[in-house]
Amino acid sequence: QVQLVESGGGLVQPGGSLRLSCAASGSISSINVMGWYRQAPGKEREFVADISSGGTTVYTESVKGRFTVSRDNAKKTLYLQMSSLKPEDTAVYYCNVNTYRSLKYWGQGTLVTVSS
Repeated sequence: QVQLVESGGGLVQPGGSLRLSCAASGSISSINVMGWYRQAPGKEREFVADISSGGTTVYTESVKGRFTVSRDNAKKTLYLQMSSLKPEDTAVYYCNVNTYRSLKYWGQGTLVTVSS
């Protein structure tokens, strides 16, 4: 019943920018932390950034100063503004939502390719 629909991925040159979004729909309960993970080719999934219901953000060190995570609670939507992109940012990016009822949801993933 619950869906997380991601969008915004694509091909971008090094130094470019992309904005990812993740819209939650369906009978989802009250949302606590929302975040982004990514999985690069041949690598395991890793944490990128998250944001609490109160707006507190956490970033992995490699994206600090370049990525900004935000959310629109009214729209139940999560965003990731990515700037100064590097080839090593190439990955499938997954949206993750955690509710206060301890339920976890994952998006289908959106591919970000940073390449010349």
